[in-house]
Amino acid sequence: MTMAAAVAGASGYAGGELLRLLVGHPDLRPTVVAAGQQAGRTVGEVHPALTPLADQVLVPTEPRTLATADVVFLALPHGESGALVAHLPPGLPVVDLGADFRLADPEAWRTYYGDGHAGTWVYGLPELGDHRQHIAAASRVANPGCFPTAVTLGAAPLLAAGLVEPGDVVVVAASGTSGAGRSPTTALLGTEVMGSASAYRVGGVHQHTPEIEQALSEAAGEPVSVSFTPVLAPMARGILATVTARLAAGVDGEALREALHAAYAHEPFVHLLPEGRWPRTADVSGSNAAQLQVAADRHAGRAVVVVAIDNLGKGAAGQAVQNANLVLGLPEAAGLSDLGVAP
Repeated sequence: MTMAAAVAGASGYAGGELLRLLVGHPDLRPTVVAAGQQAGRTVGEVHPALTPLADQVLVPTEPRTLATADVVFLALPHGESGALVAHLPPGLPVVDLGADFRLADPEAWRTYYGDGHAGTWVYGLPELGDHRQHIAAASRVANPGCFPTAVTLGAAPLLAAGLVEPGDVVVVAASGTSGAGRSPTTALLGTEVMGSASAYRVGGVHQHTPEIEQALSEAAGEPVSVSFTPVLAPMARGILATVTARLAAGVDGEALREALHAAYAHEPFVHLLPEGRWPRTADVSGSNAAQLQVAADRHAGRAVVVVAIDNLGKGAAGQAVQNANLVLGLPEAAGLSDLGVAP
């Protein structure tokens, strides 16, 4: 039986990607397509590529309208989901792509996002520990951020196995411009971005820092300290995260590789590449896949993991559909692909 899906924030990049995936989903249909300032326009005007939905009109984001669906996806700016969810029926399945319900520590929320911590939902990274079972039993799921998804997939198995030291994790991750959202800013103009890469929010101030530390600390079973530097890359979509951590005594590259293989050998979307091949963002573009590679830097005594995901796929809309499938009892991979569209 086909179920109805509502998408709030459908005019944004993540919302548009959700619509694209739902059009091809065997069991879900986007019956409610909601937006803020873009309400009243058609999907075809806002997302010209989505021709099957071209004539569907974006409606205002109202709880009573969203509640007519069987599942609700919230692709709203950070801080807006909490107030909206308060007016939705308690048992209605909701997957929130924003940050509102990701952090367990209210103080961390206040530090990085401001006042008004909305609470904590099940964290929707199915490949992390026993999260898959918790997601399947939940009705409300907090979809992880794009950077935390890539970093956690790369580092969590190594920390869980005690192969690297939790007090010295360093991340440098490059993201495409769609990760900054669709609101026009000078810094995202084509003439500013083309032919240039630039670091931003350096020095532990990026809002994904506490989320990364929270997920990795859970995997390690003890506090993990992360130095995180994001980089804006001249591409539309994709994340390439390089994660390094000091090796525990006696650990070599084979042990690192065995840990990642054990964690992901049976996962539908996370792939450890053959030795000698390193992840590329082009190879996961348009998919829900994550590609990983690992090495032991013996000179520096550090593990090096490189992870590639599509920030709009596994980093946002794809993972949201994966989580919705689990919540609704559907096949986890329904409507999703691990095949990129390169070149």
